[in-house]
Amino acid sequence: AKFYRDILGMKVLRHEEFEEGCKASCNGPYDGRWSKTMVGYGPEDNHFVVELTYNYGLSTYKLGNDFLGLTIKSKTAIENAKKHNWPITEEETGCFMTQAPGGYKFYLLNEDQPITDPVQKVTLASSDLQKSVDYWS
Repeated sequence: AKFYRDILGMKVLRHEEFEEGCKASCNGPYDGRWSKTMVGYGPEDNHFVVELTYNYGLSTYKLGNDFLGLTIKSKTAIENAKKHNWPITEEETGCFMTQAPGGYKFYLLNEDQPITDPVQKVTLASSDLQKSVDYWS
């Protein structure tokens, strides 16, 4: 959670520990002890939050190809990355890209963080856009 706290400026909202796998496969195809930590910029009911899942006993995870990144409006996060020597590159004027320790991408807009939720966009891959829209609608 250090990257999310110290670089992105998110807060740990809650943490839960589980002794066995989730019957609904909510922690993936794992059946052992696991935990989840919810992080974000505000309460879960009106802010986008990130669920950090950890499966005990696993040393590596295979990064999927559906989640392409979060776009966050926060020049403070850009400053934090530079201050902590965290890798960050300017993709285009005013838009920087950095990665969480697991490889997930975050796009940081060099603008003041709004009072409301600074998460501006979630980018996902879809092989069939209409099917995805129908599923999530």
